[in-house]
Amino acid sequence: MRMLWEQESKRKISKGLRGSLKSKLNNIMDEIKIEIFGRVQGVGFRHFVKENADRLGLTGFVRNKDEGSVTIIAQGEKEKLNELFRSVHRGPQFANVRGVSYFWRNAINKYDDFIIALDKGILEDQTRNFLNLGKSFLNIRGKIPNHIAIIPDGNRRWATSKGLDPGEGHKKSGSFENLLPLLEEAQNIGVKYVTFWAFSTENWNRSKGEIRLLFDLISKWSKEFREYAVRNQIRFRHIGRRDRLPKRLMREIEKAEEATKDFSKFNVQICLDYGGRDEIVRAINKLLKEGIQQINEGDIINYLDSSGIPDPDMIIRTSGEQRTSGFMSFQSAYAEFYFADVNFPDFSPEELRKAVAEFQSRKRRFGR
Repeated sequence: MRMLWEQESKRKISKGLRGSLKSKLNNIMDEIKIEIFGRVQGVGFRHFVKENADRLGLTGFVRNKDEGSVTIIAQGEKEKLNELFRSVHRGPQFANVRGVSYFWRNAINKYDDFIIALDKGILEDQTRNFLNLGKSFLNIRGKIPNHIAIIPDGNRRWATSKGLDPGEGHKKSGSFENLLPLLEEAQNIGVKYVTFWAFSTENWNRSKGEIRLLFDLISKWSKEFREYAVRNQIRFRHIGRRDRLPKRLMREIEKAEEATKDFSKFNVQICLDYGGRDEIVRAINKLLKEGIQQINEGDIINYLDSSGIPDPDMIIRTSGEQRTSGFMSFQSAYAEFYFADVNFPDFSPEELRKAVAEFQSRKRRFGR
């Protein structure tokens, strides 16, 4: 009986996934990809998603992932997809959704129905589900931000307050030794993506000496971090313009990106020559160059520098300044903001834990 069920499941997957990849949509329809984090395996979450998708007349699939999350690809009318999106924030009775990432796009391949996709045999699938369920109970805590983005402000003020040259603040905050404890703490907490805004499009207005110091520090950090990232299977990506940065710096960045491109366990992004408005303008220009006339939200997402990276759940700015300066203008629609009173050189793992604790105390409504 188990073999018959498994064969039927594989037959449906083949029909719904492999076969559908060959057929193109006759009409453009919306598609959403959703990643669900928390206690979402071993609690009937996939069946909950399928029941809601069937009720709404959507097609696609839901699949459990090895590390304990759930992936959903759904196609249909945007209103119905939004209803499914709202429902998965709640989940079935015993689920505990701690994080959700998503992005919209135009559907390219057509799915005939909505299925529960298995990438393992039934016994392996059930074993993995219960193991991940057990892990979630052993790690009982509030929701964890999937992606934390940091605006590391206050380097010069930190140095001045200690009677040091302003450049010493950059050296302190930009050193590998200073950033490593933050990254390790983020991993220990359960964060999957960390982004640092290291150099803005407006920072070109600073003195040539300060700019040269910043680029030297970033180049040195990129080299040291590349070796660490390869050892620990961490992916590194650059967000921002590439046409104005020094060639020597870009070589180090590209080496780090290439060496870590196949990793996904933990993700670190650095924003260099980056501005939120500049990123949107460049994305629109790329779309126009491609000849796309009717631009939608999904098109813009796919052409942003951060394409393929989930939107930040939390944005932290240090030094007590309470503004975002245009950082991730498009991606921060539903981000929680946290303004730390300490300058970035003093932003320790303990300060990061305080920020995450504050995040856990908030109720994210996503427009509801």
